[in-house]
Amino acid sequence: MIRQFELVERVKAYDPDADEDLLNRAYVYAMKAHGTQKRASGDPYFSHPVEVAALLTEFKLDTASIATALLHDTVEDTDATLEDIEKYFGKEISGLVDGVTKLSRLETKSENAKQAENFRKLLVAMSEDLRVLMVKLADRLHNMRTLQYIKLPEKRQRIARETLEIYAPLAERIGMRKIKEELQDLAFNELYPEARESIVNRLAYLRERGKAAVEKTEAHIRKTLDEAGLAHATVVGREKRPYSIWKKMETKNISFEQLSDIIAFRIIVDTVPECYQVLGAIHAAYHTIPGRFKDYISTPKNNGYKSLHTAVIGPGQQRVEVQIRTVEMHEIAEYGVAAHWSFKQKRDYSKDGKQFRWIRELLEILEKSSNPEEFLEHTKLEMYHDQVFCFTPKGDIIALPRGATPVDFAYAVHSGVGDTCVGAKINARIVPLRTQLKNGDQVEIITSKAQTPSPTWERFVVTGKARSEIRKFVRTQQRTEYLNLGRAILVKTFKQEGVDLTDKMLEGVIAGFNKKTVEDLVAEVGEGLINRTQVFEAVFPERKITSQPTKKSSLFEWVRKKPATAKQAMPIRGLIPGMALHFAGCCHPIPGDKIVGIVTTGKGITIHTTSCETLENFSETPERWIDVAWDTGSQTPHVARIKASISHETGGLATVTNVIAKDLGNITNLKILNRSTDFFEILLDIEVNDTRHLNTIIASLRSKEVVQSVERFYG
Repeated sequence: MIRQFELVERVKAYDPDADEDLLNRAYVYAMKAHGTQKRASGDPYFSHPVEVAALLTEFKLDTASIATALLHDTVEDTDATLEDIEKYFGKEISGLVDGVTKLSRLETKSENAKQAENFRKLLVAMSEDLRVLMVKLADRLHNMRTLQYIKLPEKRQRIARETLEIYAPLAERIGMRKIKEELQDLAFNELYPEARESIVNRLAYLRERGKAAVEKTEAHIRKTLDEAGLAHATVVGREKRPYSIWKKMETKNISFEQLSDIIAFRIIVDTVPECYQVLGAIHAAYHTIPGRFKDYISTPKNNGYKSLHTAVIGPGQQRVEVQIRTVEMHEIAEYGVAAHWSFKQKRDYSKDGKQFRWIRELLEILEKSSNPEEFLEHTKLEMYHDQVFCFTPKGDIIALPRGATPVDFAYAVHSGVGDTCVGAKINARIVPLRTQLKNGDQVEIITSKAQTPSPTWERFVVTGKARSEIRKFVRTQQRTEYLNLGRAILVKTFKQEGVDLTDKMLEGVIAGFNKKTVEDLVAEVGEGLINRTQVFEAVFPERKITSQPTKKSSLFEWVRKKPATAKQAMPIRGLIPGMALHFAGCCHPIPGDKIVGIVTTGKGITIHTTSCETLENFSETPERWIDVAWDTGSQTPHVARIKASISHETGGLATVTNVIAKDLGNITNLKILNRSTDFFEILLDIEVNDTRHLNTIIASLRSKEVVQSVERFYG
């Protein structure tokens, strides 16, 4: 454990004007407050806040942050109060301690709800002052370093997963790379110990075996830069962390041996122009790998990260990743916001958190979410993603998750733009709203005051903000419908009993139904959760209702009608005589597809295409698989399914149906999946002879201007 004078010396080393008296008083106060308390490891509890404070000195944080680290557990775990902290250390430190203090255990239904509520409180606190988050991250890092002393495996797993899903992404969002990587690695070790050990062993082997190759590449890069007049540049090779390697293997579904960028080379220079000079020298000396260049200097990441990334074929025909940055950029990459917010700034930290767009968006999600679990779900979506960078028509940059759509873009610009979005142009061309955006796309959102969010948007949006806004609208719309329906039911019921319903009548009984307002009661009647009879008899306990409810049918029930099965011989060879035959609705096999038969209890044999994903469910029962093939002599038509996107214009659907009819296809079912002012997306079930017949129809459809896209659909 670091001693008092050593901690003060660390702070004074980077801030000679630090308040030494404040640090000494905080150290002594915390030590006395925690007294004889012990940690799970058996160490004095006071060792924890001291180690958290020591961690923050590595990031050169101000005196108030170091004092907060020393005091952060006193209010929750000792007899100290916030009033005491404010009395002895001032309002600023009291506010920080309040934000970082361990959050009280909540009496909620689930562990997820507790986690979500704790995170909600942390978000509100860090939006007021980001130093709260920095201290919280250092606190979590030290707890993860001592995680092995917690006896319950379930608790260790929960803490590790929370670290991986929440705290590591938060560290990345404020650019604290060192803390992020160590948090990920420690959580990885707890959750997947065997996978981590395997990667660590392979890295050790490669490190020994490839040491000469790394040194050779580094020397070659130095020589290249010397010849370009950049001899002062610093070149260093850096090995990727085990978790980062594992994540890439999982995401790309590749083996360790297939990875080509385990070692990346970092080149550090003095100025921005020199960064591009280095890039030119590297690209001139080595063959570049297409699609691997990223300019985070002109387009920085959300957390302020700046650098040039490129990949080339280096010495020995090995792929080499290169990162190029200035000294200042490197400091920001290592320390994140701490590089800006060091003691040197002497700035007012309060309210600074809200300057960060992503924090503002998380706060908006907090306001829109209906419950803590939903908020946590949306914030994980918001924090945990690879990014694409798109531009507004004015040239402003919007960073979005990979896979984002124009609807996500619209909500990222402003909630009002998202709510009234009716269409979009990508690079001046009108596209469907579900189109996935690519790096560098210029996006223009078309809006209409008459538009409202469509519930179907939730199927394809990927940002937490868009999803929470859509859900909020749907909830509001549903509540309005339930209110109208509930009031109509109650008015009719009371009228049938000879009574005119008033809100005053209902106000007297809402407590009996455990509701806060009359509207809550009426909405639940409309939703069918509370019976109209219960309400009437609660208002008039001495009377029994005499009218009978009318039979209702649901307006939302959709019955899908299947075409009648033709009584014809089935064109399949290799069948078991006498068994019933079905064609799978998950893949819609047609002659020309490679097929397999699956024996299904009570159904006979079901025919699937050999590429059908459903077959994975039968991988452990090979005895149910039957080799079958199409009987080429049969001309029985089969149903294939296609998905098409067509322009919303007069005669558009007629063009599609005429093309199919002209090519002798027969439409047996049609369903509209999505619709907007510009496009319709439809599913069509078509009777065809075989794959050649289907491909002819698809080709004919693609030739029509009204058809934006068409493809065979398996599902």
